[in-house]
Amino acid sequence: MKTLVTCGLPYANGPCHIGHLRTYIPADVYVRYLRMLGKDVVFVCGSDTHGTPIVINAEERNMTPKELIKIYHRHFKEIFEKMSIEFDYYGSTDDYSNHHRTQEIVLELIRNGYVYSKTIPLAYCPVCDRFLPDRYVEGTCPYCGMEARGDECDQGCGRHLEPGEILNPRCKIDGAKAEYREQEHYFFRLSSFKEFLLRYLEDLKGTENALNYAREWVKRELKDWCISRNLDWGVKFPGRDDMVVYVWVDAPIGYISFTEEYAKRTGINWEEIWKEKSEIVHFIGLDIVYHHCIFWPAMLKGAGYTLPSAVVASGMVKIQDKTFSKSRGYVVWVEDDYLKEGFHPDYLRYYLVNYTSHQKDLNFSWKIFEDKVNNELVNTLGNFMYRVLHFTWKNFGRIPEVSVSSEIIKKIEEARKNVIESIESYEFKEASDAVMELASFGNSYFQHNKPWELIKSNLEKCQQVIKDCLQIVKALTILFYPVMPSSMKEIGDIIGIDTTSLKIEDVQVEISPLKLSRPSVPFKKIEKEKIIEMQEKLIRRIEKMGNTDTQEYVTLEDFQKMNIRIGKIIAAERIKGSSKLLKLEVDIGDEKRQIVAGFATSYRPEELIGELVPILVNMKPAKLMGVESQGMILAADVNGKPVLLKTEKEVPTGSIVR
Repeated sequence: MKTLVTCGLPYANGPCHIGHLRTYIPADVYVRYLRMLGKDVVFVCGSDTHGTPIVINAEERNMTPKELIKIYHRHFKEIFEKMSIEFDYYGSTDDYSNHHRTQEIVLELIRNGYVYSKTIPLAYCPVCDRFLPDRYVEGTCPYCGMEARGDECDQGCGRHLEPGEILNPRCKIDGAKAEYREQEHYFFRLSSFKEFLLRYLEDLKGTENALNYAREWVKRELKDWCISRNLDWGVKFPGRDDMVVYVWVDAPIGYISFTEEYAKRTGINWEEIWKEKSEIVHFIGLDIVYHHCIFWPAMLKGAGYTLPSAVVASGMVKIQDKTFSKSRGYVVWVEDDYLKEGFHPDYLRYYLVNYTSHQKDLNFSWKIFEDKVNNELVNTLGNFMYRVLHFTWKNFGRIPEVSVSSEIIKKIEEARKNVIESIESYEFKEASDAVMELASFGNSYFQHNKPWELIKSNLEKCQQVIKDCLQIVKALTILFYPVMPSSMKEIGDIIGIDTTSLKIEDVQVEISPLKLSRPSVPFKKIEKEKIIEMQEKLIRRIEKMGNTDTQEYVTLEDFQKMNIRIGKIIAAERIKGSSKLLKLEVDIGDEKRQIVAGFATSYRPEELIGELVPILVNMKPAKLMGVESQGMILAADVNGKPVLLKTEKEVPTGSIVR
């Protein structure tokens, strides 16, 4: 039986960052281990190329969506190759095969009664003269009241929003207030799959973070999904030239179309995987669990396709203990911040696999990265391998022809079993820890037996110790190959191991006696100066993005020290000799204050009369251009210009702001 492993598709709308690799590297490691266990595995992925964010980004860059996705599709393919992530097929959801397969599946769902049309109210921009799909509309979340975008409450409760749900809609392009108009759209009857999904999720394998989330969600009300959008870019909805299929329909169908393309190249039958019995394992990020554990299996069931066997979800990523955020600068770009800086791909592969459990949050810190490379890869694994290989080459020139001791065979078998058990439960850190423990044992064994002394006093015993250590080196090379393929291939070339056809049971096959070439140090220490340089680069990015998290936090007590009240501006005039300052008289309820404000370039004095604005009353008085200021008016800084903050409605002067 074949096993298909897929990864959540990278969105072809920007460069690859470390958060992407949190999914792709463990998946690649998993596939390599499965193949070493004798499994027949197909590994596919591809670029997610449709949806409104790509259209908006292309418009902003004065190019077509097709031109934009071509750039990032090539970028991701190159990054994956450099990071030794080897897909059997890497496609694009804009390929003909995916357009064809998506339309076929939608038509099948229509024929089976799982898709219906309904007239719904949709946000319409009278300025643009068009309906506003997804990211073209912004407004208020109807569930939590936070600012939200058209398809998701990204700033608040995180709920998926259906077209027409968002409150107070406005056009993202021109900021105009949108209105609701009715239009026919198409819906998938997700609500009819509730009982099926409850049964299915009981048997679905994978990580608990994904399964628990999905089970709880299905127990609530399942709403039908709108699967059509008002866009020109995407897969045309069958029978309609004026709308496309929702991106979350055609994106996962890419798993099928990529399998089809792989099948054409290799001569296999793709239906053996997607129409018959097979193992299908999805590696995804935690943020798309709903789509893969609920929407996707329901769609497959409705169209008569094979259901996924397991969903493996990675935890979220933090940068330097801060929430990952591209807009705030808390991001590590794989190309610019890692590969171009000269770091070895295997170092990052090891870090992402070994830092923590796959389903827990991963924190990337340059300091921790330095420690893991220098203390674990260099001092433990690399030190053992190099000492053994160099000693053997220098003193014997070849691998000794003696048998490996039973103690060593037993220790290696223990490591092998631990690795297999860990991989089967998607615990990649446990697997790599088990291999690193074997390396630590090897170091202790080598150090305790002191072969540099034995070679002078007991040559036979020395050969035995060296052969035992070389067998451990072989086991480490095989067991660590899925995690660090490039580095382990170099070791394999020295000791006669063909890494293109590894079997995990080969760890117990005695290493063949052969002549050794001079070994090189497998891992190089990262200098502290380089880490400081990378930390400073990250700080500069954060500061450039205007992030205030680099400052100290204030407590509630700190905030309560500020006496902020609503004041009414009752007089205003320019200050002689200044082009920016105005002298204002402000009524704060129980008294009037004179305040100097830098509003002259944005507001005329007469415009400010009668405005209700927040005033920091207990600001220490100061003189500006010889005029005393007895407080401070709060305003927003928009591109270097002040914009007054005003009350929503009339309130008494002197009202306290809390």
